[in-house]
Amino acid sequence: MITTACQSMLWISLVCMPQQQPLGEYWGTAEAESEYYKMVEVPIPEGMAVEAGSFEVMPDGERLAVATRRGDIFMVRGAFDEHPQTEYEKFASGLDEVFGMAYRDGAMTVTQQAEVTRITDTDRDGQADKFETLSDRWGFRHYHEFAFGSKPDVEGNVWVALCLSESYHSKAPFRGWCLKVTPDGKTIPVCSGIRSPCGIGPNEHGVMFYAESQGPWNGSCSLKVLEPGGFMGHPISFNSYELAPEMGPAPVQPNSNSRLEIERKRVKELVPYAVVFPYKRMGRSISGFVVDRTGGKFGPFENQIFIGDFSLGVVMRATTEKINGVWQGACYPFREGFDTGLLALQFTPGGDLIAGGTNRGWPVRGPRAYAIQRLDWTGKVPFEIKTVTARPDGFRLTFTKPVDLKIAGEADVYQMATFTHVYQQGYGSPEVDQATPQVTSVTVSEDGLQVDLMVEGRVPGHVHEFHLPQMRSAENESLLHADAYYTLNEIPR
Repeated sequence: MITTACQSMLWISLVCMPQQQPLGEYWGTAEAESEYYKMVEVPIPEGMAVEAGSFEVMPDGERLAVATRRGDIFMVRGAFDEHPQTEYEKFASGLDEVFGMAYRDGAMTVTQQAEVTRITDTDRDGQADKFETLSDRWGFRHYHEFAFGSKPDVEGNVWVALCLSESYHSKAPFRGWCLKVTPDGKTIPVCSGIRSPCGIGPNEHGVMFYAESQGPWNGSCSLKVLEPGGFMGHPISFNSYELAPEMGPAPVQPNSNSRLEIERKRVKELVPYAVVFPYKRMGRSISGFVVDRTGGKFGPFENQIFIGDFSLGVVMRATTEKINGVWQGACYPFREGFDTGLLALQFTPGGDLIAGGTNRGWPVRGPRAYAIQRLDWTGKVPFEIKTVTARPDGFRLTFTKPVDLKIAGEADVYQMATFTHVYQQGYGSPEVDQATPQVTSVTVSEDGLQVDLMVEGRVPGHVHEFHLPQMRSAENESLLHADAYYTLNEIPR
């Protein structure tokens, strides 16, 4: 057993790791954010490389299971304490890039590069001794072919999102697909068209989503719903339809240098981005996400999605809703200042948020090769845009605190803009087709918590940006973050 003290330590760079360069400024709000959500170090033993890829809270409520990119699983005591002094005990090793883990019915189910594995400690000595392959139906030929697995859904199924080979190719079976693995190991193809996922799980409504990275056929990072029979947008994975006859024929090939809104009319299976994260302004490589089910222990954002970012080392919020049968929603800044690239998030029994990851493979903004850190709510409520939702004639903004009724009633307080991306085979996209909607009417609720905006010039398929630097609370507070971004796929009827 290895112990650590909550003190400054020498952080050892990963073996053969080139020095990473910082990516520059982001929101610049870390100091202000710390008044509401303080960052707590969860110590890692000196000299031990713990590149966290997934977390799980064990049934005793005292241990945090940490699975790593290097293939280890550690049981960590003390991670939930107010002032952590941790003890690490190795539970399993010999795995490969673990990006999914859950403990159910006396066993750990993990998703690694080439399979979903059930791991059991049969003699109860604290170390795994039985490894069973539940599914290895997909292929593996390249280091970039990561596999991300969800925690089990209500039926016990693990959903697995599979990276392409080098972003542009599908060199092995089912690369660029989502597969569903049942508790008895049956593997069910769900959908195609994935490029480079870095997180998978339910949204706040219990529907399976995944986090997609900017790249070919993806102008920016986004959250997307894993629609059974759907096409997520990258057609190179069509070569595996022959392996899944139950899915029917491959969709029509989308046109490059188009717009996703146009191609949706041509390709009936094409699933639009539910939430677009504007590049750099809202992350560069969004990653693992988790829904706040803490019952208010983490502040005013219960039932919202919290999502990390690998490149910028930030955590953001997101909310989703289904309009006219199509998922869409908004994203919001939340907390920056993490020390490494984030891959996984996990709420603790006490309602704090654990975050961890590494800098291996791609540049990150944080200075450390790996870290595990925790956000604790201080009990103070920040003045924030809590949610943005769509209405038939505009949008509804909900705030965490009552607004100043006079200021909130002025239409020019609400600065808006829209844009979309080129839907193309090339890597990423600039923001294009910009438009400026006009707020024509404002209605503030009596309690000051909601504002209904009547808006002319909304554009389906566009991200609608809200910039509210003039907004004040009833106590004359400025917004901690003045921006929100709503992806409007459908206008409510």
